[in-house]
Amino acid sequence: MSHSARFGPAGVPPIFRLMKITVSDVPRLLREEGLDAFEYEAVHWGKKPQIGKDEAEKLGAQTKQQDVWLSLHGSYFLNFSGAKTIVEDSKQRLIACATAAEWMGAHTVVFHPGVYGKRPPEVALRMCSDALQEVVQSIRDFGIVNVRLGPETMGRMYQLGSLDEAISLCEKVEQTQLVVDWSHLHARGLGRLRTIDDYRKIVERIENRLGTEAIKNLHCHFSKIEYSDKGERRHHTLEEPRYGPDFRLLAKVIIEFNMNPIVISESPVIDLDAIRMRDIFKEELEKTQV
Repeated sequence: MSHSARFGPAGVPPIFRLMKITVSDVPRLLREEGLDAFEYEAVHWGKKPQIGKDEAEKLGAQTKQQDVWLSLHGSYFLNFSGAKTIVEDSKQRLIACATAAEWMGAHTVVFHPGVYGKRPPEVALRMCSDALQEVVQSIRDFGIVNVRLGPETMGRMYQLGSLDEAISLCEKVEQTQLVVDWSHLHARGLGRLRTIDDYRKIVERIENRLGTEAIKNLHCHFSKIEYSDKGERRHHTLEEPRYGPDFRLLAKVIIEFNMNPIVISESPVIDLDAIRMRDIFKEELEKTQV
């Protein structure tokens, strides 16, 4: 069996910013670090793309040339289970992100579905599903058919985005792709990921509900994380031993299930921890080939 995984940062690494580069230089610099994925951060965008089409197309051309897998993290200002005006604004923001993703050839637009507020979780989930179906219809009307919308598993108790809720959105809405943030699952579950079997159960649940293809090319976020009784507090580096979860256990499961995931580092040292995860994965893969 062949095993592969791609690794890269969420956003432009700080060391790159010091070099005063353009965003289209990022794929080449990542390749020089031995990385092959990049999540473009559009997290503060409004209702229009905040990147020009020419610049987006240059980035896309470079990701193809350098064989770097490109995704885009959508605006933080989304809530598909809020008041009507908030939902309408959220639709426009997600459409803007999908439009830019199409320009740059990004595969997935990662997004945060929303918060429960005073609504029962099942009502919030239904509202989000209905709104997303309208977004998908809109982007298809614009000819955007290759970009998938990626509901992300969320780390705080008040956020819409438990594992089952994110899976449900992918079951109900076409042109979606599950995004598993392992640190968020760990925090929301108050330290849920402690053993290799904890990871296995999550992968098996996804496969049972969304099919083998869903786990084959799973889009992931990973870092160590600090949490309270309300869930996520802040992300930490892989080298901080007091925090979990343990990436090595995930690496073992990736190999065991013959997965080919995209693993995006959301650590405070985004590219350095992407490199560390790549190296851990290689170490575990070598153990299986002795």
